[in-house]
Amino acid sequence: MSILKTKYMGIELKNPVVVGACNLSADSQHLKKMEEAGAAAVVYKSLFEEQIQLENLELEQEMESYNERHAEMLQLFPDLEHAGPAEYLYNLGQAVKAVNIPVFASLNAVYDETWPAWAAKLEAAGVAGIELNFYHASTSFDESDAEIINRRIDIIRQVKNAVKIPVAAKLSPYYSNPLNVIRKMDTAGADAFVLFNRLFQPDIDVEREEHIFPYNLSNPDDHRLSLRYTGLLYGNIGGSVISSNGVYDGRDVARMILAGADAVQVVSTLYKNGISHIGRILTDLEAWMNTHGYSNLDDFRGKLSHKTLKDPFAYKRAQYVDILMKSDKIFKNYPVV
Repeated sequence: MSILKTKYMGIELKNPVVVGACNLSADSQHLKKMEEAGAAAVVYKSLFEEQIQLENLELEQEMESYNERHAEMLQLFPDLEHAGPAEYLYNLGQAVKAVNIPVFASLNAVYDETWPAWAAKLEAAGVAGIELNFYHASTSFDESDAEIINRRIDIIRQVKNAVKIPVAAKLSPYYSNPLNVIRKMDTAGADAFVLFNRLFQPDIDVEREEHIFPYNLSNPDDHRLSLRYTGLLYGNIGGSVISSNGVYDGRDVARMILAGADAVQVVSTLYKNGISHIGRILTDLEAWMNTHGYSNLDDFRGKLSHKTLKDPFAYKRAQYVDILMKSDKIFKNYPVV
């Protein structure tokens, strides 16, 4: 029987399958089903400070519409406050108590100084670790890449000083050099890196001529970018690496561990195949390991990483050039005439 245990951010997990932050994890019944299906850990639905601020503003505007309706009445609800933060933290604490597997928090704050403040509150809720969800969509022409990166590094340092639990950075792949950014964050004290944040992308309905916001679920082949950087990072940083995007089955998990991942995150496959699919992922992973003669994950972790491969070009542009040079082979699988 294969041993699936692994370590992520210094925390021992019974297997490498972690449920990523999503709406599913906000329901205690879903959390229990995830645990029963075999999930090693869960990242609770992200705390977006921006959303809490927006909801608070909407509540204030709604209450103010009733003010001064009578000469002797200034406010109808003078002491009523939005319960957003308190409600979220309470629900998070209940989620931690609902299961016997590690529950991680996911944080996306607005202001640099509020990241450590929120992190401390999340730690108090009892989570095993915090995932800093660095969701940044550039809209300013004046903001330089150095400014963005330096702020993120400073946030990591501040959060690490504010809490005692491990801290991970969930990143997008859109930095000019993700490897350099990750190395700097690793030096700043990040305990792990989630590759990668799947940024929400807008679309346009050309018939109605308006913006629409479709669900942004991944597809099975979307794991390749994460696999590339996982393979490049293995053995070169101190923090853990957890691979995400397009991880759908046990063979995908095997791919990521071969590249050097400590664990993987799954979300889209649960929406498409159900929470019980976690069990199938683990069964398939174990079957693959038995077929290839591996008794535990360390037997093959990083076996196909950049650091251990004899082929120096497997993760470099030469691979792309080689594919172009042999591009005529595509006609064997996809006849176009």
